[in-house]
Amino acid sequence: MNFARTAVLLAGMTALFLGVGYMIGGAGGTMIAFLLALGMNVFAYWNSDKMVLRMYGAREVDASTAPGLYGIVEQLCLRAELPMPKVYIIDNPQPNAFATGRSPERAAVAATTGLMKMLNHEELAGVMAHELAHVRNRDTLTMTVTATLAGAVSMLANFAFFFGGNRDNNNPLGFVGVIIMAILAPMAAMLVQMAVSRSGEYAADRAGAEICGHPLWLAAALEKIDRAARHIDNGVAERNPATAHLFIINPLHAHKMDSLFSTHPKTENRVARLRQLAQQLGQRPATSGPWGSYA
Repeated sequence: MNFARTAVLLAGMTALFLGVGYMIGGAGGTMIAFLLALGMNVFAYWNSDKMVLRMYGAREVDASTAPGLYGIVEQLCLRAELPMPKVYIIDNPQPNAFATGRSPERAAVAATTGLMKMLNHEELAGVMAHELAHVRNRDTLTMTVTATLAGAVSMLANFAFFFGGNRDNNNPLGFVGVIIMAILAPMAAMLVQMAVSRSGEYAADRAGAEICGHPLWLAAALEKIDRAARHIDNGVAERNPATAHLFIINPLHAHKMDSLFSTHPKTENRVARLRQLAQQLGQRPATSGPWGSYA
């Protein structure tokens, strides 16, 4: 299903590029747009995960450089019967995390320094279990490709504005280019919202709770992250709002346009579902586990 959604995204992006290319330069513009779309689609499929990690300045760690985080991910992978992903740390004070990669065999999980400082070991395990659930559910391909293609739509909007605003370039757009720019940015947001279902977050919450064995660990983490993210900026995310859906909690809050890219369910609704799951399992808030052994 996720491969089908990715194929639809790539096809939609190609059609969008061709349409705007034709309006800007006729048949010649269409050919240029086709080549541009083809290159963008190939690049997005094979390199979007690397691009996102590089965008956030993520640095890869291992058992010797980050034993706590790496050990938690390693044990969770054993429980989930997943191959060990690459593990990254992002130097950012906002507590958050995301997963990326086009398959479980080529996956990566990333956590911010703010997340590691704020959460205890059990809560951190809950968050990383959620991210591994995205990997197991193969959500990461669609999520990461969407981030890259939505950014390409913004680039196309600037392109249309440049050619549409110049009356001397003999293009058929004229001032219409300005209008196209005004509608393409919201289209990028719509692309994200249509491709990334909010139900996917609920599914990853439930699967993550099953992987770590304790829904309340993730519930407590979500509450802490949500409160902190409202007051701590994530500058890279604010500059690249099309990547916001990758994170476990929406990292955006500083700009008016951020609401367009709201792809996360309300945190209180997610927490309520996790608490209900914990009750079904007969667990109480005082639940503890073996994760404290990771220093």
